[in-house]
Amino acid sequence: MDRDLSEDDSVVDLSFEAESPLAPPAELLERLPSYDWLFQGGGQQIMFPPLEAPGRPLEQRCWSSFLEHSRVPLVTEEVAREALLSFVSSKCCYGSTAAGDLIIQELKQQTLCRYRLETFSESRISEWTFQPFTNQSVDGPQRGTSPRLWDIKVQVPPMFQEDTRKFQVPHSSLVKECHKCHGRGRYKCSGCHGAGMVRCPSCSGAKRKAKQSRRCQMCSGSGRRRCSTCSGRGSKTCATCKGEKRLLHFIQLVIMWKNSLFEFVSEHRLNCPRELLAKAKGESLFKDENTAVYPIVDFPLREISLASQRGIAEHRAALSPRARVLQQRQTIELIPVTEVHYWYRGQTYVYYIYGTDHRVHVVDYPDRYCFGCTII
Repeated sequence: MDRDLSEDDSVVDLSFEAESPLAPPAELLERLPSYDWLFQGGGQQIMFPPLEAPGRPLEQRCWSSFLEHSRVPLVTEEVAREALLSFVSSKCCYGSTAAGDLIIQELKQQTLCRYRLETFSESRISEWTFQPFTNQSVDGPQRGTSPRLWDIKVQVPPMFQEDTRKFQVPHSSLVKECHKCHGRGRYKCSGCHGAGMVRCPSCSGAKRKAKQSRRCQMCSGSGRRRCSTCSGRGSKTCATCKGEKRLLHFIQLVIMWKNSLFEFVSEHRLNCPRELLAKAKGESLFKDENTAVYPIVDFPLREISLASQRGIAEHRAALSPRARVLQQRQTIELIPVTEVHYWYRGQTYVYYIYGTDHRVHVVDYPDRYCFGCTII
């Protein structure tokens, strides 16, 4: 016999609602000291950090001493050939014959400058959240006034390492009846509408299949099957309160530590792809790290000075006043690039060696083949 829960007051019919937990409207929650602003902006707020006084600008640098002590060694023909052989050996479809027999005709070498600015910042937002109330201790406003979000002390992760952490704001908790099941702990199953049974999918409730005299084997001739959604119970445990009937609401502080990156590579006359140069390993020429760095204004290559000024201005505009800058780091690296022109079997070809670790970019390698390769 089918069960009908339509008149069962212990189970509320929420089959028309989504079954994912939904936060209650803010107006249903009691006002808490120091957090009235949460009831005016939709339940989530971005907290602006307190303003801080800027540090002092650094003294003018003597770039000639940096450049004198930072010289990238030139790439010789022997180094160029070994770099190509190493590259070819790492590729399954490249033969080593051309790399061993080619004749190097010309080496065009250029040292580029790569400027990087990293800004490590912290931002904070607050939002209402909840969890099932299991009679745990409630840290509510009766225990004191909730601190302002930027007054809450937390352990900062290592500089320039991104992270996100969540904390419960002290004295912001309160207990409310579950808004999903209205404090009943269960709700009517949306699959069977509380009956516990559904129409047999094999015979569509006819008890026999079309043009067959024997009864349906799936439902044993009853035309009904047990509901798989609720296992025949007719109701489901509330997914929001997990059957506890009440929820513990509290203000959650979400802290995000982000590392913003600005990068610029100086102009060059070679055709090596710029995206490779951005990732290349270089020789450190200059490093400046502080709570706030100042633009480089006197570098011999003017485009690097302009990049420094632009990067710092972009980060300041993007982060202030929405985040607190904890640390900044700007660096200048030297990136060697060599364009190798070579002759092989009557034709000329080119490849590039870039970075201090002699990475290789091949434009059109002559000894290349492909057979028996498996594409993963």
